[in-house]
Amino acid sequence: MSSEILDAYWRIPPFTRTFVTATLVISIGIHFGFLPYVWFYYSTWRLFRLLPEIWRPFTSFCLTGPQIGIIFDTYWLYQYLVQLETANPRLPRKEDVLWYLLVVGSTIIALNQYFTGWSFFLHGLIIALCYTSVQDQRGQKANFFFFTVPAQAMPYCMLLSSLLMNPAIIPLQLTGIVAAHLFDFLTRIYPEFSGGPNLLPAPAFLSYFVQTPRLIRRDYGTAIRPRTGAEPSTGSTTGASGSVLPESWKTRGAGHRLGGD
Repeated sequence: MSSEILDAYWRIPPFTRTFVTATLVISIGIHFGFLPYVWFYYSTWRLFRLLPEIWRPFTSFCLTGPQIGIIFDTYWLYQYLVQLETANPRLPRKEDVLWYLLVVGSTIIALNQYFTGWSFFLHGLIIALCYTSVQDQRGQKANFFFFTVPAQAMPYCMLLSSLLMNPAIIPLQLTGIVAAHLFDFLTRIYPEFSGGPNLLPAPAFLSYFVQTPRLIRRDYGTAIRPRTGAEPSTGSTTGASGSVLPESWKTRGAGHRLGGD
């Protein structure tokens, strides 16, 4: 059973797996008193001081709501991030997903620093992920708790539920919708309707951060990733089926033992 759980865990797409795991660990640690929240919130002056705390822009997206919020926020984060990573035609590569997270996350931080003063931003990112995911699902249906709604209405259903249960986070969620819409406008709407270029293409250097190396170092040896059918072979064949001799040796005739007749 444990091996099946581990196998299922490692089959989760890498960005989703890493983000959800970090969110669960940090949220449980903070809400149960194992970790101090002051280590993780966003602070501009801590980020740009002499010894910069460069982890804060990332950890500030890793805190859920308390109690049942740990379950629901983690579920929504997993659902929409895995959709973005595996089923969004506008983000087909890993570097595109990484670029989306960097741009939208930075926009959410900037908007909240200027307008709301929030220092944890997960709820803004979740609704941004939802907004982006449903843009290509128009005409489809989605389930929001016990209700079936048009897919494109999901972000606004989230806002409505926040209005009923936790109105304080609505300004944070609105910054997430603005950030996601801005990304959508600069990368899709403007190029499609004006004939202009994509104004936010993913930088080429991001490819180096997401490529899987061919040679994988392990503690117990070195593993070579198998070639795909499209990869050319750089080695030479060692013979036909079952033969241990090189192909060129087969044309040399019978062999003779040294020193023999």
